[in-house]
Amino acid sequence: MLAPIVARPQDAALPPETRAELTRLVSRYALVAVVSGRAGDDVRERVGVDGIVCAGSHGLELEPQAEEWRETLAAFAAAAPWPAAQTELKGLSISFHYRGRADERAAVVELEAIAAEAREQGLAARFGRKVLEVLPTVGSNKGTAVRHLLEERGLRRALAAGDDTTDIDSFTALDGLELAVRVAVAAPESPQLLLEVADVVVEGPGAFLELLQEL
Repeated sequence: MLAPIVARPQDAALPPETRAELTRLVSRYALVAVVSGRAGDDVRERVGVDGIVCAGSHGLELEPQAEEWRETLAAFAAAAPWPAAQTELKGLSISFHYRGRADERAAVVELEAIAAEAREQGLAARFGRKVLEVLPTVGSNKGTAVRHLLEERGLRRALAAGDDTTDIDSFTALDGLELAVRVAVAAPESPQLLLEVADVVVEGPGAFLELLQEL
């Protein structure tokens, strides 16, 4: 959403112009936050902007109960029959990527078996953009994280943006606010439901940056 899609997730980088814009927004608004599927420390390092609140692992890092699942997730990631180069252990979640696989349909079939095993072990499993995510079943998500951050600061106006299935929870978290703007950052792989529930749809990170520059 903030950075262009790359073949390897670990290579994702924030463009300098986006970092400069986030720095401006921090000085202008009461809260600028990034709620990401990546681990919080990873997000903070990649964003590199003082004053931005980073909630990693889809907001699970704000849920104390989730900490109990770290060892379980690490063991599951190590045992899963999936290439290590396409497996990301993010502390409180695991991402099994299949972007770039020659036969994506066959990859999804393999991942569905991994998802079934995860659920048997009491974990949650869901598909996103070219990825299967496995995480604790503690009832926390990007939406609960967004709501927590807003209520913590007593904020009644907010803009939330996202490009994947998990961001729909963030959109829902804005329900009931005095002013709410939900922005879908569209890509060829974006789920249709995300586009349908958004107030505004922009085409890709570049267009989203242009929108931010108008705030």
